[in-house]
Amino acid sequence: MTFTATPFAHLELPTLKPEKNMWSTWLSRGLSAALLIAIVLQLGQINTAQLHDTLPENLWFLPVLLALYFALPVADWIIFRRLWMLPVSGFFILLAKRIGNEVLISYSGEVYFYLWARKRTELSSAPFGAIKDVNILSALAANLIALLLLCVTYPFVSQLDLGAYTDASVLSAAIFLTLSFVVLFFSRRVFTLERPELWWIFGVHIIRLSAGTLLCALLWYIILPGPHFGFWLVLSMIRLLVGRLPFLPNKEALFAVIAVFLVGQDSAVSTLITLTATAMLALHFIVAAMLGGGALFSRYHGMLPEKASA
Repeated sequence: MTFTATPFAHLELPTLKPEKNMWSTWLSRGLSAALLIAIVLQLGQINTAQLHDTLPENLWFLPVLLALYFALPVADWIIFRRLWMLPVSGFFILLAKRIGNEVLISYSGEVYFYLWARKRTELSSAPFGAIKDVNILSALAANLIALLLLCVTYPFVSQLDLGAYTDASVLSAAIFLTLSFVVLFFSRRVFTLERPELWWIFGVHIIRLSAGTLLCALLWYIILPGPHFGFWLVLSMIRLLVGRLPFLPNKEALFAVIAVFLVGQDSAVSTLITLTATAMLALHFIVAAMLGGGALFSRYHGMLPEKASA
């Protein structure tokens, strides 16, 4: 019986099943190490003095920022709680999954989550199918929300610096989003879970993405209330689309670059978007440090003799 004491391990996990192959153990450790290295390297690029100068005076942005950050892992926990009876402690693994997806490359967090789940006999005998279905439904829900936002916020798209290509850009984005739903015609071959579960998961993703889009726009509106709220919804929609790009690290930073290109480098909006990306990276570091510290404490406490730990 083996147990990988990664930086994201935690207490009260379900029982482990015997594992003959060590490849998953070393892969899990490698992902954890790469994640910590990536966070440290990206934090080294942050100008702390500039970050301090751009912090808003309105502290209401803090609860909105935290709600935006934890919306995804909370929704994931609700979904896998229903599918696998995931314990409360599994929420910390889902936090690690989110950090891995956003700081390393897309789906690296899913690989880590799969390696964690396949070792636990009380969760699921076939975790790959469930994780695959949840990710596909998340992508479809994100595309649907983006398509609806594209229609609703079209009058505000002209405020972006797209020049004569505004209509063509909107039409191309709409066609791209619509084509993604072709996968539904092959649903029996693509999906593993039963249809009622698929619809329920899709509904959770719709609620989570709608709330996340509104929270993101509200966050920017609180800090910089000058532009119309619809303008913030447009940028929030673009952020949602950038988040769906595969195999890219630190998508918040990529979105910041795109936003600066669209609104102009000297704009207060570009400074705000950069601040948001930096704040998200800082939250990744804080959460990863807390998870790592908790894992080290758990491992040290578990190695103590029973009398000494009493």
